[in-house]
Amino acid sequence: MKPLVVLLHGLARGHGSMARLSRVLRAHGFETASRTYPSRRHSLSYLASEIADWIVEQAGTRPVCAVTHSMGGVIVRHLLDPRIRWERIVMLAPPNRGSQLAAALTKNPVFRWYYGPAGAELADGSRWPAPPAAFAVIAGTRGLALTNPTSWTMGRRFSAQTRHDGTVAVDETRLDGMAAFAEIDVTHTWIMNDPRVHALVIQYLRHGAFGDRTVTTTEGDESAVER
Repeated sequence: MKPLVVLLHGLARGHGSMARLSRVLRAHGFETASRTYPSRRHSLSYLASEIADWIVEQAGTRPVCAVTHSMGGVIVRHLLDPRIRWERIVMLAPPNRGSQLAAALTKNPVFRWYYGPAGAELADGSRWPAPPAAFAVIAGTRGLALTNPTSWTMGRRFSAQTRHDGTVAVDETRLDGMAAFAEIDVTHTWIMNDPRVHALVIQYLRHGAFGDRTVTTTEGDESAVER
């Protein structure tokens, strides 16, 4: 039975941010489902409960894969609903260990007002459950980009020695138990639109691997292209 691939966007984004990735996956034979969820209004546990009901409605008894962006990767770790038949998960730039930027700003009233309860919860990932299925992580490494406002505002809080995508540090994306890990020279905001990311996502959804356990790609590097 062909799995349904659910696409979970990040904090303060919408399902449209995953539209290009959805089109690519559909062109490669995957069935996808995505929706905008109220990421700024509720806690992580509340959002996970709401999204679990939606996934069950969409998938029924079919197996489910997920491709997540940023906080969407944290949400999927809370989707432990036994009704969902998880198969594989790909996390794009997830703050798996918590976000040092969120930790630094969590007491700021403007931050708390705009990003809401879930945004504040991103400060500490120490008690989050493990992902409910085999998972891969893709981290971005482009620390400064005009298309990522966070990289030239809050992103300046990262030290010069910290490798990051302008929003999430590479080390924050890592999590024990990863089946595959890759780094791509791309910014946090639009990591889901990069063709090299698309190739890796398709590889993992089909084969459960990127080819190598750890893959580092740069512009023009063909090592991430599916064969």
